[in-house]
Amino acid sequence: MLAIVGILTVFAAIIGGFLMEKGNIHVLLQPAELLIIAGAASGTLLVANPIHIIKQVLAGVAGVLKGSPYSKERYLSTLKMMYQILNKVRKEGLLCIENDVEKPQESAIFKDYPAFLGDHHATDFLCDTLRTAIIGGVEPFDMDQMMELDMEVHHHAALLPVEALTTVADALPGLGIVAAVLGVVISMGAIGGPPEEIGHKVASALVGTFLGILLCYGVVGPISSNMQKTVDEQDEYLHVLRVLLLSFLKGSAPMIAIEMGRRAIPAGVRPSYDEMEKSCKGTPAAIDSVAA
Repeated sequence: MLAIVGILTVFAAIIGGFLMEKGNIHVLLQPAELLIIAGAASGTLLVANPIHIIKQVLAGVAGVLKGSPYSKERYLSTLKMMYQILNKVRKEGLLCIENDVEKPQESAIFKDYPAFLGDHHATDFLCDTLRTAIIGGVEPFDMDQMMELDMEVHHHAALLPVEALTTVADALPGLGIVAAVLGVVISMGAIGGPPEEIGHKVASALVGTFLGILLCYGVVGPISSNMQKTVDEQDEYLHVLRVLLLSFLKGSAPMIAIEMGRRAIPAGVRPSYDEMEKSCKGTPAAIDSVAA
């Protein structure tokens, strides 16, 4: 939602300033220029990337418009969920959660946390790690290396749509110049006609450059930057799970492992110890519904 407000602010400021200087808003309405720039940008995206990257770009843009899912409530929900899982393991042993990690969608614990289940990579990351722990024979250090490798692979894959959109943003000013040159070509063909007509065609050509730069630095570039921050937030979330799981696998009590995970949460969304304690005693479904 904040991204939408930001984009609207960009357009409002530019159009407002243009109108304050007695500009004619109809001059900026050039569908042909927009078609050239947007169509060529979409084409470069299709040429440079496979279909699964393009789908991730679209999903990433939609995610930017919805806002970050990694809020304090989401972390509180995750800490409570992990507290329930680790307490169950402490009382009944690792084998007691075998069905939970094999079929998380049917797990009595995970069902109370739809926001977590909706994050497929985080679910796989947790369940695969616990599944490996159940099998046994893996030292905590090796388990940590395994989790780190998983995070690195995921981080690299998550950056691909960001890089694709950044490439499009970098190309937009050049495509704006292409649209402007085509407009100049049309203007040259109208030389000898009425001055008003030539002036209108030159203005239309300049709008192409304007649109290319505006879309680059005012829309697509910021969206790409926001997607990069979301990737970093995903990595931070997995890091919390990694720290928490490693602490427990080393023999820490569930609450100590939860506290280790809480300390790894970024400062801006880190809950206090009291908030964590209250969350662990609250209703999981209610908490997770807020996080969703």
